Amino acid sequence: MHHYLDLSQGVAGEATRLHYRADGTRTRPCLVLSNSLGTDLHMWDAQVAELASAFYIVRYDTRGHGRSTSGGAPFFIADLGRDVIALLDHLEIAQAAFCGISMGGLTGQWLGSGHPQRFTQLVLANTAARIGSSEAWLARAQQVREAGMDVVADGAAGRWFSPEFMRREDAAVARMVHSLRTQDAYAYAACCEALAQADLRTTAAQITAPTLIIAGETDPVTTIVDGRWLQQQIGTARLATVPASHLSNIEAPQAFTALLREFLLD
Repeated sequence: MHHYLDLSQGVAGEATRLHYRADGTRTRPCLVLSNSLGTDLHMWDAQVAELASAFYIVRYDTRGHGRSTSGGAPFFIADLGRDVIALLDHLEIAQAAFCGISMGGLTGQWLGSGHPQRFTQLVLANTAARIGSSEAWLARAQQVREAGMDVVADGAAGRWFSPEFMRREDAAVARMVHSLRTQDAYAYAACCEALAQADLRTTAAQITAPTLIIAGETDPVTTIVDGRWLQQQIGTARLATVPASHLSNIEAPQAFTALLREFLLD
């Protein structure tokens, strides 16, 4: 079932509306799942299918993605983090575990350092304290605003997945690329601009929750080196790798879900 949370008024009275879904039994421990740039909450379907019997799983479309709106105004990683806090407050959930991938992992880092009392455990997957460069993100935002989503959709599969996975699961990859191609270009650009500003290297060491960092063995976007840096900064963290590229929960769902289960239920 689809649910919506109205967060704030954007420009010209346009609301920021967060689309979310909840699976599992309300009395179970809560697990929040946060998607990557250019995807939506369905990227977690494999994990929900395996873990909904053990958790109350809340997944949402990051603002400007899927069925969530962006409000038409600029926003930052802090705003994406506050969206999660607002969602937990709305659902009257005092504490949750959080798993975010890529951009969602940046959101998780912000939450872990800024709202430690709300999170029992953190899983930071295929992410870094600083992803890419400001110049590259701003250039991508400008491209998208001027030429639309084709400029990023055409090369997305190669950034997300290994060549072997693209050959083996070509239909699934095509569906994800089509979804990206039809995304709202201005909302996507706003996320790129948020990523241009996102540098959490000075606050990573403030994270105190038990943390699992997952890196893809062939990820060219956020590398094992990035994951190891986070592990060294966060005193409670351990690092695990999976045989996958950037969207590791999709490319290696069994290995990824097994790591989640082991870590969260330990």
